[in-house]
Amino acid sequence: MPSEDRLDSAPQTPLPDAPPAVSSWASRLVALAVASALLMEFIDSTALSTALPTLARGFHVDPIHLKLALTSYILALAVFVPVSGWAAEKFGARRVFLAAMAVFLIGSALCGLSRTLTELVGARIIQGMGGAMMTPVARLIVVGQAPREQLLRAMGWFVMPALIGPLIGPPLAGFVLSVADWPWIFYLNLPVGLLGMVAVMRFVPPIKSPDPGPFDWLGFFLAASAISGIVAVAETGGLSIIPPVWQAVLVAASLAAAFAYVRFSRRKARPILDLGLLRYKTLRASLVGGTFVRLGIGAGPFLMPLLLQVGMGWTPLQAGSVTLAGGLGVLGARPFAGAILKRVGFRTALCVFLVVSSVMIAAPAAFRIGTPAPLIMGLLLFGGFFRSSQFIAANTIAYADVPDRSVAAASTLSAVTQQVGLALGISFGGLMLHFARGGADGALTPDRFTLPYIAIGAVTLMALPFYLGLDKDAGANLSGHKGATSAGAEKI
Repeated sequence: MPSEDRLDSAPQTPLPDAPPAVSSWASRLVALAVASALLMEFIDSTALSTALPTLARGFHVDPIHLKLALTSYILALAVFVPVSGWAAEKFGARRVFLAAMAVFLIGSALCGLSRTLTELVGARIIQGMGGAMMTPVARLIVVGQAPREQLLRAMGWFVMPALIGPLIGPPLAGFVLSVADWPWIFYLNLPVGLLGMVAVMRFVPPIKSPDPGPFDWLGFFLAASAISGIVAVAETGGLSIIPPVWQAVLVAASLAAAFAYVRFSRRKARPILDLGLLRYKTLRASLVGGTFVRLGIGAGPFLMPLLLQVGMGWTPLQAGSVTLAGGLGVLGARPFAGAILKRVGFRTALCVFLVVSSVMIAAPAAFRIGTPAPLIMGLLLFGGFFRSSQFIAANTIAYADVPDRSVAAASTLSAVTQQVGLALGISFGGLMLHFARGGADGALTPDRFTLPYIAIGAVTLMALPFYLGLDKDAGANLSGHKGATSAGAEKI
C-alpha cells in the first residue's frame, strides 16, 4: 500500500557526476517508461483496499483478518527497501528495475490464483519484494538520465503515479468487481506491467555506478528481524492468531534483534539503517512525529471499505467512487503547500495541518447508513487536502539539517520508517475494530467503527509535541519563511 509521500522519500544512492547527454524528449520518455510501471503498483495497492470485503467473503474469513493482505505487502516494502540502493549500484539500475517488475508481476499472478488467505499473504509478500525495488530504483533512473535543466520536468512525470493511482484505483476496483471476480484486480497488472517492461527496455539506457562493495548481510538480517517481529506482534495482538506464549517469545526476539542492530550499526561506516541521523532535530521530528501520523492514517484504507461496504451496505463501485474524493484532496494540496509553508513556516504549518488532519481522520466515526454521500465525499476531500499538506511539510523538513553526504542514508531511514508506521496503523485500526465489536462474532455495524476512528484520530495527535518542539525558524532555508528570523532580528 504505497503512501502518498512515498515517492518524495525514496532511498537514493550516489549517481554519476553528470548524466549522459540526452535530449529533453528522451528524458521525458525515460520518466514515462518507469512511471507507467509505478502506476500499476499504485493502482494495485489502492484497488485492493476496495476489494477487502469481497475477498473476505471469497476466502470465508473474518474481514478483520484481511488486514494481513495489506500489512504483508507493506512489511515487505519496509524490509527490502534498504537493499534497493546497493542492488542498483551493484547490478545496474535498469536491470534491477526490470527484475523488480518481473517479481511484482509474478506476485500479482499468484495473488489472483490464491484460494486461501495464507496463499494471498505469501503472494503479497512477493509483490512487496518487487515493489520495494521499483520506486527507489525508478527514482535513480530518472535522476541519473535527465539533464539537470530538465530534471524538474522529468520528476513531474515521475511523481504522477502517486497522484493518479489513488484516484484510479478505488473506482477501477469497484468497476472490476461489478463485472468480474476479484482475481481480475491482480490479473490486470500483467498486460500493463509487460508493456511497462517493454517501454523500459526500449527507452531506458544502462546507468553505470561505482561498485558499492559487499552487502551488509548481518545488518540486514538484524534490522529485518526486528522490523518483521514488531509488525507481526502488532498484527496478531488480541486476535488469538498465535498463542500468547509465542507472542511473548516473538517480542523478546524482536527486541533482542533491535538491540543487537543498534550496537552493530555503530561500528559500521555505512549501516543499512543509519540511526545516528536521528541526532538531527528536524529529521527526528519528521520521522517520530510522522510515525504517529501514519498510525492514524494507515488504518484508513483498511477501515473505510469495511465501514462503507459491510457496515453501510454499499457496493464496491459506490464505495470506490466516493473514496476517490480523498485522492482529489491529496492532488489539490500540492500546488498550495509551498506557498503556505513560505507564509507561516514549518512549525506552525505542521501543527495546524496535524490538528485538522486528526479531526478529519476521526470524522468517519459519525458515519451512519443515512449519512449523505456528498457529505462523506466532502469530508474525505477536505481530509485528503490537509493530510497531503502535512506529509509534504514533514517530508521536506526532514532534510533541512541533514548534510548532503547523508541525504541518501536519511532517505532510506525515512522510507523504512514510513512503511513501518503504515503497517502498525493498519494493525492498530484492526485491533480497535476487534475490541469495538466484542470479538470475532460481533456484527460490523456502523456504530462499531466509532471507537476505531476516534482512537486513530487521537493517536495522530501524539505527533504534536514533536512538531511543537521545533524551532520557530526550523527549515526556513527550505521554505523561504522569514517571519521567525525577522522577529528575532527585531528583538536583537
